[in-house]
Amino acid sequence: MTRSKIAALTALGLAAAAMAGGATLAVAAPSASTTIATRKANFKKMGAAMKALKGELSGTPDKAKVLEAAKTIAATGRVQGQLFPAGTGPSSGVETDALPAIWTNRAAFDADMTKLVTEADKLVAAANTGNAAAMQAQFKAVGGTCGSCHKQFRADD
Repeated sequence: MTRSKIAALTALGLAAAAMAGGATLAVAAPSASTTIATRKANFKKMGAAMKALKGELSGTPDKAKVLEAAKTIAATGRVQGQLFPAGTGPSSGVETDALPAIWTNRAAFDADMTKLVTEADKLVAAANTGNAAAMQAQFKAVGGTCGSCHKQFRADD
């Protein structure tokens, strides 16, 4: 057996023994810059989905495209609220449009994020029906939810 295999097996054995003995292995939390970059990328993805919806709903919508965009918003919205841990606001030194109100009024922010997911799920349901009027109405509801959150918790561009 080579030295590298022995070292790898030894490290694996020590880790297993530590966990069996009740010890935990430390896992570093993502940095503020990584977290902020992830949430920015997610918001861009959601914005692109909203733009696609707007285009589809301005004429005769393609049900599959509306459904895909709606699912993107719903899925991304589900994780987005978790990307605002303490230390990832303006005081982190990393450029962000997130206002301090997110952390000082966390209950309202979390409620807005929950509402986004609820409204996006309703958009998925409306898209599944293929009813253009229902899709348009629910698209407006999702947009209103986004706008409400932006007014309270996002700095103007």
